[in-house]
Amino acid sequence: MISHPIYYPEFYTATVLEWKRLLQPEKYKQIIVKSLHFLVQDKRAIVNAFVIMDNHLHLIWQAMPGYKPVDVQHSFLKYTAQQIKFDLQINHPMALAHFKVDARDREYQFWERNSLGIELFSEAVFLQKLNYVHSNPVSAGLCKLPEEYKYSSAKFYATGVDDFGFLQHFRC
Repeated sequence: MISHPIYYPEFYTATVLEWKRLLQPEKYKQIIVKSLHFLVQDKRAIVNAFVIMDNHLHLIWQAMPGYKPVDVQHSFLKYTAQQIKFDLQINHPMALAHFKVDARDREYQFWERNSLGIELFSEAVFLQKLNYVHSNPVSAGLCKLPEEYKYSSAKFYATGVDDFGFLQHFRC
């Protein structure tokens, strides 16, 4: 019998290259949502919380048995970058040029390397990060209450309504 390690939930931040506002269009936020939905449906990850801002995103997620957090992160970043690149190639080729890089392993780069991932070992730290995730749009002046921001799990925690179909409350 193969035993898989159980990983703690993780606070994860991915930032767009040079803090460019790549995720401002709703269609790119939808690519992020679609990828998170796939990871949950494919039983690669549990998503407890998220917020998608114009130039970065924060997640609280947990790799499922059989998957390492780094593998889930890689899959997520690779898929979202490819989908955004495909759209830019067709619809916004001039904008795509802003993401061209001089690298051996890629022609374009959308995400900063070395994304931040912090394991959440205690409920107190988990709750602090959950509050941080949900407060992000308020701090940015995009809404008055966290649950008013569309691309966030704050409404789920305030009302129990999961508009995205992939969220799991951290107490479950």
